[in-house]
Amino acid sequence: MSLQAKPQQVEAVMFFRAGAICKEMHLAEFEAVLDGVVSLVDFADQQIPAAYVLITPRLHIRAVTFFLIDFDETGRADSGWNIPLRHLAEQGVRGPDLGDGAIRLACRSRCPVAWHQMHLWDPSLKPGRNELLQLRDAAKRNNLGILSEVDAPAGADAGGGDWLAPEAAKSMAARLARKVDLQHRQKTAQLIRQQRLRLQSLTQQYEDQFARLRLEAEQREKALLEQIETLQQVLACQEQMNVDLKVQQQSQADQFRRAREALTRQLRSMEHDGRSEAELLRGQFELELQARIAAEVADYKDQIAALQAELASRSELDSQQQAEVERLRQNQLRGIERLAGLGVMFVVYHPGTGHLTIPLAEIGRYQDDPEAFVAAKCLVSPEHYREWLAHYQQPTCSARLPTGERCAMPIDRIDTPSRFVRGESSCCTRHQAKVRAARAGV
Repeated sequence: MSLQAKPQQVEAVMFFRAGAICKEMHLAEFEAVLDGVVSLVDFADQQIPAAYVLITPRLHIRAVTFFLIDFDETGRADSGWNIPLRHLAEQGVRGPDLGDGAIRLACRSRCPVAWHQMHLWDPSLKPGRNELLQLRDAAKRNNLGILSEVDAPAGADAGGGDWLAPEAAKSMAARLARKVDLQHRQKTAQLIRQQRLRLQSLTQQYEDQFARLRLEAEQREKALLEQIETLQQVLACQEQMNVDLKVQQQSQADQFRRAREALTRQLRSMEHDGRSEAELLRGQFELELQARIAAEVADYKDQIAALQAELASRSELDSQQQAEVERLRQNQLRGIERLAGLGVMFVVYHPGTGHLTIPLAEIGRYQDDPEAFVAAKCLVSPEHYREWLAHYQQPTCSARLPTGERCAMPIDRIDTPSRFVRGESSCCTRHQAKVRAARAGV
């Protein structure tokens, strides 16, 4: 029988803050929050971790879904939020025993529907801050006023003072021993399940943290490399300008030298005509020289003015094109908002994330660069994601043989981008050993 077929059970939502339960409400009240009828000012402009719980009339928890929900600046819930809490709880994995047998559990590391994984979170199982035990204790406190059943008093001792035959006593002792052994095995199995759940939760947290740190390091390295490349380009441009100016200066100096030599020869040939004529030629030479310099300067000024006018025209054209692009983007966003208002959800599929629900606010960023958007969701750089995707689509060794051909040895596919090690995971065992030896400097 499904969880929905038990009308006596109560559905509730409990909110967490700083690792403790800060608010409890019935599911009907939570649906009023989702419909915008009620605002939660205490949660304004925050993403709040919460838990959907199914509580029995004996105040025991039967199922839990740990989910995340965003609130805007006025405390209203995200209008695009649409997570099937009851369905996830029904399809959840077998969890720990909180007093009435193993519960059904759905969280980030144990999500039965892949494309909802990013909207869930993993509870802490640390001693002193076990959030599953907090939910159990909150259900027992019954702050929600659930009508609970009163447990029937235990019956009288069936065998109070009756005498038992030795064979009957042995049979009863054997049954009791089997019962105790069974209870012990059940408790041991329960403890093992709890420890496995905690280990998997911690592993997921550490992998996410490692992937996030590695992404930040790659982004910083990429920014520094881009900065170095930009500076190198500026330096190369400056050096080229210096070379061009030196060539131009040398060319003008050669022209002036040749002109002076020609005039000097002319002066020498005319020295016999007297000093007055030489002075006249010298003055003429100076005037022609100044006229040439003035003409060159005017020509350079005209060229500079033309370049400045062209730059201004291109700048104005760029501004107009950017304004037109922004207008088209706004029209597109308005169209998308109308679709979202009609209940349309934007879901895409990409390897590494599966089915991905794109919030309305992030549609533009996804359209600009889908691959970078998906890489950020996977906590890796775009280059890392492209290299992993090539491996995912063709899981063969990418190393090159001495002949220059690709090794192409079939290898195990790595399904998660954050677990893919660039330059190593796409190689077979033999080439991985060579890569590691090269990195170690052997």
